[in-house]
Amino acid sequence: MRISGGGARGIRLVVPKGDAVRPATDGTRQAVFSSLGARVVGARFWDLFAGSGAYGLEALSRGAAGGIFVERHAAAVAAIKRNLGTVSRSLGRELADVEVAKADALIWISLAGGSVAADLVFIDPPYAVITETAPVLFARLAQALAAKPDALVLFELPGGAALSPSGWICVNRLGRGTRQPTVAFFRRA
Repeated sequence: MRISGGGARGIRLVVPKGDAVRPATDGTRQAVFSSLGARVVGARFWDLFAGSGAYGLEALSRGAAGGIFVERHAAAVAAIKRNLGTVSRSLGRELADVEVAKADALIWISLAGGSVAADLVFIDPPYAVITETAPVLFARLAQALAAKPDALVLFELPGGAALSPSGWICVNRLGRGTRQPTVAFFRRA
């Protein structure tokens, strides 16, 4: 797995062993960031259920100002920190406005989310928990992102799944087919 574009393009990312993490594919991330275009430059992000940190690291490579990685598994947090060091060296700059929080994403949003603004929110949860987690997650995001009404939430899910969170509009969906990962772009209604 590699960074697909920007200043750290081609950098190989470390992925923790085991089945606790299902990293976003290079192709999926490339499609997402091609769709976002210049919106990434200068943006602040949250990478929730961060896993290896691939979405947030890709954002940093493409000019994001900074952000927060939220992941609860210790091995994944260690991988994110290692990947941050590699991306930082590749970009030739200190990533001072970046934080890694070892926390459950739902709890973190309730406690800290509203105090730190985000322009882009990347969410790539384990597929098995999407049905029960998504409604709670979007309700908490509505509160946490109240100061950022133009924030964009990018949610990776299986191609055959559908999300219609109350108070949110799906403005784009990338990927086709029931067996392929897709990414839905949401904004507040």
